Amino acid sequence: MVTFHTNHGDIVIKTFADKAPVTVENFLNYCRAGFYDNTIFHRVINGFMIQGGGFEPGM
Repeated sequence: MVTFHTNHGDIVIKTFADKAPVTVENFLNYCRAGFYDNTIFHRVINGFMIQGGGFEPGM
């Protein structure tokens, strides 16, 4: 599990390393490196997905 702490509350992400081990490890490496720090998440569908990646409004 990975938890993103945002100004609108926490986002908890469940990973499935048994189904996608390379993808999960890549994602976790990005998390450990702080890649998502101060990233804007512009679309969240509870229980389904989040989209983000912008570092300033309008991206």
